[in-house]
Amino acid sequence: MAKQVQDAYIVAATRTPIGRSHRGFFRNMRPDDLLATTLKAALAAAPGLDPAAIEDIICGCAIPEAQQGLNVARIGAVLAGLPTSVGGITVNRFCASGLSAVQMAADRIRVGEAEVMIAAGVESMSMVPMMGNSPSLSPSIFEREGDVGIAYGMGLTAEKVAQQWKVSREAQDEFALQSHLKALAAQQAGYFADEITPIEVTDRTANLETGESMATTRTVRLDEGARADTSLQGLAKLRTVFAARGSVTAGNSSQTSDGAGALILASESAVTRFGLTPLARFVSYAAKGVPPHIMGIGPIEAIPAALRYAGLNQQAIDWFELNEAFAAQSLAVMNTLGLDASKVNPMGGAIALGHPLGATGAIRSATVVHALRRNKLKYGMVTMCVGMGQGAAGIFEAV
Repeated sequence: MAKQVQDAYIVAATRTPIGRSHRGFFRNMRPDDLLATTLKAALAAAPGLDPAAIEDIICGCAIPEAQQGLNVARIGAVLAGLPTSVGGITVNRFCASGLSAVQMAADRIRVGEAEVMIAAGVESMSMVPMMGNSPSLSPSIFEREGDVGIAYGMGLTAEKVAQQWKVSREAQDEFALQSHLKALAAQQAGYFADEITPIEVTDRTANLETGESMATTRTVRLDEGARADTSLQGLAKLRTVFAARGSVTAGNSSQTSDGAGALILASESAVTRFGLTPLARFVSYAAKGVPPHIMGIGPIEAIPAALRYAGLNQQAIDWFELNEAFAAQSLAVMNTLGLDASKVNPMGGAIALGHPLGATGAIRSATVVHALRRNKLKYGMVTMCVGMGQGAAGIFEAV
C-alpha cells in the first residue's frame, strides 16, 4: 500500500433530496443551481471554515453538457458565492463520477497538495437525456465482437448479467420490493435527516383564460421515489423493457432522477486550524474494468481491490452502499462475493431512492458517512457498476 503523506477527513457531507426525472420536484431546476445550493449547504455544515482555504471543487457529472456543461463545477462555485480563488473541475466516470470526485479530492490532500477540498456530484436527467443530446459512437467498436458491448443499452447489459449469473425475475422483483420497504422505513424513522438538506422548490402554473402566472413554493425534505404501493403482485405485472423474453423491468431497475451531493474534505492540520469536526476518514478507492456487455458486475472486481488497498477483509465492512442500477446486477454482485445482505443498503437503494447518475457517488458517500456515525459503526463502502464496463468502490472509516 502506498505511503500516505496525510489523512483526508470528511468534515461535511450533505445532499439534496432525489427527485424523479421529468415529472419530479426538480424537473424545472437547473443542475448548476442545484449544485450551488448543495455547495452552500455543505459550507454551512462546516462553521468556522474559511472558504478561501478551499483549494478546488471536483464535481462528478455523467453527461456534462447543455445545462450541466461548460464545467458545471466552476459555474456552481461562482453561483454559490465562493471566492474566485476557488477552482472547479468536472469529472466523468459515468455512475461513479461522484465517488471518483471524492477520491480525487482526498488524494490531493493525502499527497500534500491541498488542505481543503470539496467533492461533489450533480445530474439532471430531466434536462439532459441519458446519452446526451447528440450521442455518437465510433464505428470502430462494431468491428470486433468484444467491443460491441460498449454500444449496448444499460438494460441489455442487465439482461446479460441476469442470464449469465442465473438471477430469476422473482428474485429481482423481491429485491426491488425490499428496496422500497427499507427506504420507506428509513424515511419514517427520520434516518435521512442528517444527510439531506431541504430544498425550496417553486412551481409555476398558468391560467390560460386570464393570462396570469401563479407561483407556489414548497420545501422538499425526502427522496421522491420510494413508493408505499409497491408489491410483488404489482411488480410481477410489469412487462420487460429490454428483451422480449427477459426479466428486467422498470420496477426492478433504478429510477432516472435529479439530485446533487457535496462533501468537504480537510487535512488534519486544517481540521485543527478551523475547529472542524471530522465525520469520517477516506480510506481507499479502486476502479476496475470488466467486459462492457456485462458492465453490472464491475463491483465484483472493484470491491476486493479497494479492500486490498485498505488492508481490510470483507467482513470488516459494516455498511455497504451498493448502487442498485438493476436488481439483476446487485444480486449477481452480492451472491458472487458473498456479501452479508443485512449490511447492503439498509435504508434502500437506487431502485427506490433514485439514481441521478454522476451525483450518486457523492450522495451515497454522504449516506455512508452519516450512517456510520448514527449506528456507531466503523467501516463503510460505496460501490457501483459503471457504464461501458467498469466498477468502482470507496471505503470510509468513522472517526
